[in-house]
Amino acid sequence: MTARDLAGGPVAEAIRNRTAELVMRLADAGVTARVAVVVATDNEATAWYVRSIERAAAQLGVQCHVVDLAGATHQQLAEEIAALNGDSSVHGIILQTPVPPGVDAAALVALIDPAKDIDGANPLSLGRLSVGQPAFAPATARSVIGILEHYRIPLSGQHVAVVGRSAVVGKPLAQLLLHRDATVSICHSKTADLGRITKSAAVIVMAVGKANLLTANEAGGTSVVIDVGTNVNAEGKLVGDVHAASVRPLVRALSPVPGGVGTVTTALLVLHAAQAAEASLQLDPAKGAHMAGRR
Repeated sequence: MTARDLAGGPVAEAIRNRTAELVMRLADAGVTARVAVVVATDNEATAWYVRSIERAAAQLGVQCHVVDLAGATHQQLAEEIAALNGDSSVHGIILQTPVPPGVDAAALVALIDPAKDIDGANPLSLGRLSVGQPAFAPATARSVIGILEHYRIPLSGQHVAVVGRSAVVGKPLAQLLLHRDATVSICHSKTADLGRITKSAAVIVMAVGKANLLTANEAGGTSVVIDVGTNVNAEGKLVGDVHAASVRPLVRALSPVPGGVGTVTTALLVLHAAQAAEASLQLDPAKGAHMAGRR
């Protein structure tokens, strides 16, 4: 058996088509969607990711303003976020990590106006998401759902094992899955006998950040596997959390790395920016901080 390839390209293309239609409607209303990406590091991997967001935005007519504050203090970053919150021409704000030593990233993302929190980082956004209220989900977590839905992978009533419990992927993804009536197991570094849980799952999502963590020993023959991991191996190549060579012959379907979840994530961020711009036309600005754009 050879696993079905759950490529991110077709999913991202469908999202871009939605974004293009929305951008045209915004243009008719005299609005250009604009996202600000605050960068406080000179890390090259971060720079590569930000450039990918810039390219994706430019292709669809969404403005992307990179605020380069490498080495900034916590106070300087907090002041910049406050200024962007108050700038009506900015519809989306992303605080890119990592941040400099001594800077509290969690405290900073809590300052982002939820109406502009297009990557779902603010705890208020995550709280709204958990109870099913409108909010922007973290783009990576939402990308996993996008891939599963695009390829018509059943979720209702199915057992899904999410390996990883971060606030960026694992926890919000579990909420998104529960909203789709999946039965969710959240696994982590303290989980005993990981293979027992993953082998029983219809869907396995790997979101740990440890190369080749899932091997043939932990993969069930009827499983669909989504690999969120992005790790650089000794040869400088990008690899996922799944040992693809050993797992692919055993499972029903597998998302590739690269070319899977990451491809969808940047497309979703641009869509979220356009949705936030649309929401800004419809919401009372005084209430905008309590209402986020459509998922």
